[in-house]
Amino acid sequence: MSLSFELAKDLPEDVSVVAVPIFSDQLGPEAGSPDLDWAHLVGSGCKGTLGQVFSLPGVDDAPTTLVVGMGPSADVGPDQVRRAGAAVARAAKRYPAAGVRLLEAIAEPARRPAAAQALAEGMVLGSYRFTTYKSEPDPQPLERVVVVGGGGARLVAALELGSRVGDGVVLARDLVNTPGGELTPSALAQAAVEIAEQDGLQVSVLTTDEIVAAGLGGLLGVNRGSEQPARFIELCYSPAGARLSLALVGKGITFDSGGLSLKTAAGMTNMKNDMGGAAAILGAMSAISAVAPKVKVTAYIPSTDNMTGGDATRVGDVLRIRNGKTVEVLNTDAEGRLVLADALSMASEAAPDAILDLATLTGAVEVALGGKVAGLMGSNPAWVEQVADAAAKTGERVWELPLIEDYRTHIDSEVADLKNIGKPGSAGTIVAGLFLREFVGEGIPWAHLDIAGTAWTEADDVESTRGGTGYGVRLLLELARTFKRPSRR
Repeated sequence: MSLSFELAKDLPEDVSVVAVPIFSDQLGPEAGSPDLDWAHLVGSGCKGTLGQVFSLPGVDDAPTTLVVGMGPSADVGPDQVRRAGAAVARAAKRYPAAGVRLLEAIAEPARRPAAAQALAEGMVLGSYRFTTYKSEPDPQPLERVVVVGGGGARLVAALELGSRVGDGVVLARDLVNTPGGELTPSALAQAAVEIAEQDGLQVSVLTTDEIVAAGLGGLLGVNRGSEQPARFIELCYSPAGARLSLALVGKGITFDSGGLSLKTAAGMTNMKNDMGGAAAILGAMSAISAVAPKVKVTAYIPSTDNMTGGDATRVGDVLRIRNGKTVEVLNTDAEGRLVLADALSMASEAAPDAILDLATLTGAVEVALGGKVAGLMGSNPAWVEQVADAAAKTGERVWELPLIEDYRTHIDSEVADLKNIGKPGSAGTIVAGLFLREFVGEGIPWAHLDIAGTAWTEADDVESTRGGTGYGVRLLLELARTFKRPSRR
């Protein structure tokens, strides 16, 4: 159940817990909060660091106070408020309703709407749990959040928008966390249909015969070993008068065994997350009408699982992609780029102003950047900069990697136009990016986000619990909201 948000000038009597901000550089009664028990706080190790929460029981009938660290006062912005809001949601989970005064940490009224949106996002994310398969999930009564302070209609709208964006991230997390035996390609397509029906989007789902007719050889090749039929999903938001168009391409491998290049048991453990790119796009599309960008946004999602059936693609087989190029498959576990090749070809035919693809593509990106930063590559510096700017605004970090032309020879094939892997242990993430570039229409600005490290976490964080993170939803929505046609020079 999503949280409800309301704005109030004063704390209602039926709210029994309230969160107040403190700063790491302003500790003590002289800092402006003389009513707090500073001796207890400091003695308990309170340092005001971002996301640190301490509870002070109320006296008589007064509400419990959650003292929330915001970090240095000069650094507080939407990202800090989002993380603090997530920490509050975790700390207040046993209360039906919570009061929040965190917007008092933003001194300038003009900056409060952005902070209010981030606050709502953070509290939705911090309250997330995946309990679908729990027989007796722990109760979590928090349903209502009262944001205390003035601000009027702009803040109310910002809280509503933040809640919608947060719900989009939750949808992406739910999809990633759902086992691959249940979230089949058909089930993923049904999720897209439901999003379209709820938000008035256009949707198209290609079934097997239609995929064959469309010449999607990469998707068909990966699907050959599966009992589950592949699906190709198109989902479109098209506002009246839109003059710009953005294409989003997401890898939708609902489970990856590696195919005949079989993964180890440990390597398969979390492979239900191999549709993290598709999940992020579906999460963003579920909230795009709330953001209401003045740009046409079309999602292209090729979906299959990668299994080891009796007629699975063999090592050495050659696949013909939608744009006519042929690929020699030398490792069936490098399957994501094969389905993305078809989708990038399809997206290019519509001649959008820019394309961005998201994919849990290479283990090498996690080796290079860890689990907190996605790898960003692209063919157009202006477009790559737009993606990086959106990431910076939403707190979903990226790091640009170069598409080194010298490495293009790594995917030359003796029997086909390309092969699907490069040299073992050598620039795997970059080479995968170079492979994808081969299927983008000439001159179309394109960028690629490798989210193999960021789509899943093995440990609870302030904003995430173990499992799918929903990485990319906020970034995509901000990118659509601020989109400008990149120069094609």
